[in-house]
Amino acid sequence: MYSFKNDYSEGAHPRILNALVDANLEQSEGYGQDRYTKKAVELLKQKIGLCDIDIHLFSGGTQTNLTALSAFLRPHEAIIAPNTGHILVHETGAIEATGHKIISIEVGNGKINTTDIKVALDTHIDEHMVKPKLVYISNPTEIGSIYTKSELEQISRFCKQKNLYLYIDGARLGSALCSEENDLQLSDLGVLADAFYIGGTKNGALLGEALVICSDLLKEDFRFHMKQKGALMAKGSILGIQFQELFRDNLYFVLAKHANAMANLLKNALSNEGYQFLTHSPTNQLFPVLPNWLIEKLQEKYSFYIWTDVDAEHSAIRLVTSWATKEAAVFAFIKDLKLYITSRVC
Repeated sequence: MYSFKNDYSEGAHPRILNALVDANLEQSEGYGQDRYTKKAVELLKQKIGLCDIDIHLFSGGTQTNLTALSAFLRPHEAIIAPNTGHILVHETGAIEATGHKIISIEVGNGKINTTDIKVALDTHIDEHMVKPKLVYISNPTEIGSIYTKSELEQISRFCKQKNLYLYIDGARLGSALCSEENDLQLSDLGVLADAFYIGGTKNGALLGEALVICSDLLKEDFRFHMKQKGALMAKGSILGIQFQELFRDNLYFVLAKHANAMANLLKNALSNEGYQFLTHSPTNQLFPVLPNWLIEKLQEKYSFYIWTDVDAEHSAIRLVTSWATKEAAVFAFIKDLKLYITSRVC
């Protein structure tokens, strides 16, 4: 049974494991004050092209979102997010448990735009309502779509005009930046966003995300917030070692490109068989619409999520490839797909 359920089923890239083993018996300063974390932060600043940013390492995405968003907002302030956003759908109300409402915006392709943001602002007009203060997006989105540079520039410009913060969830940022359709650079995010994070957990690390705070307004006392939310790891060097290894050369992007390449193989094979997709995704998440009988056959050898029913006889599934997805496994899936279709026809 080979899994296409997610991009964190495997452990970590061997280079990261080797680096962790090599440093295992060293004595390091705690809570992110170690030399590895400091070097990782320096490398990330170089990659982003800015020195006046603060970077903090976290263990996971939900913890990053929870700590950052609750720290950035005053008690009466709220977040505007697409209805597919991770903080709305897959984080157990973590943000709202801190008292911050999330204003959900219905979107068709996972992406929010300035018109959507304006609707939220126009319907929250006085002190009897929560005050929209932060726009949350993810790149790629939960359904695999990505923002173009022009789209992100428009959102960023509008947020500045309306005195809103722009926050980008980058759990799968590597996949977005390495997409064949992408025109954004990592350095663009440092200029356009007030804060964003670079996901490691879903791109070769055992665990870890790097939060980048660009706006000076959001930097003060942030480590206090981290400690309060349980995010300051005593053995913080574990995170630093991994991000140093990912960014000392292009490993982070090499791994993301591999995940995308494996997804493209699947996409082309499915398209060649005449199947459509629920959404257009140029990243490592695919949502093909398949007959239920074919889904049942594929589930005999492969695991994946059934995303949604399309009609009585068809459903959309989610196939996710990773930095570690074996090309042989992809070709086996394609071979079985064709075999099941041929057998059904005969």
